[in-house]
Amino acid sequence: MLLSFAQFIQNTAFFTAFRGSGYMYPIVLSLHMVMIALFGGMILITDMRLLGWGMRSYPVSDLIDQLRMPKRIGITLMIALGVLMACAKAEEYYYNDWFRLKMALLIVAGLHALIFRSRVYNRAVELDRAPQLPAGAKLAGAISLVLWIGIACAGRGIGYIEPPLDKIHAGLFAPPAPVAVVSAAR
Repeated sequence: MLLSFAQFIQNTAFFTAFRGSGYMYPIVLSLHMVMIALFGGMILITDMRLLGWGMRSYPVSDLIDQLRMPKRIGITLMIALGVLMACAKAEEYYYNDWFRLKMALLIVAGLHALIFRSRVYNRAVELDRAPQLPAGAKLAGAISLVLWIGIACAGRGIGYIEPPLDKIHAGLFAPPAPVAVVSAAR
């Protein structure tokens, strides 16, 4: 059922044209990579501060509050671009274990955000008042760091798995338009 849905999505006219474009897919892939770098940098800064490994002269609340909106924008764009690419090659990704791992880790990262939002991220001012960072804040930073490194590594692994070509049904380009046959008889 999931395979049928993947085949349906990638065979729509939009995703067939998108996949076959010499410009759009590479541009979206490049923008996805840029968003990963920007979003990943913001996550790294936040996690390093929560772990007490960097940016110690800045209050935790300043980093968290100032990066909150850029991180939201970054993850939204990163996911939107990733969905475009995934839908264009949905059947290939269906068979890709790295893609499955990346999706699983993204779900866990979402759960991490929900669990630690009220305990850490929305209480950053309280963290600044504490004589030292609480273990919960350090745990949030450590888990986040491990998850996002795993997501980045799994994402890189996606490109190194060849799909089983004997099972793939999608063509690269849309079917050619019918050609009119001109008779040579005069």
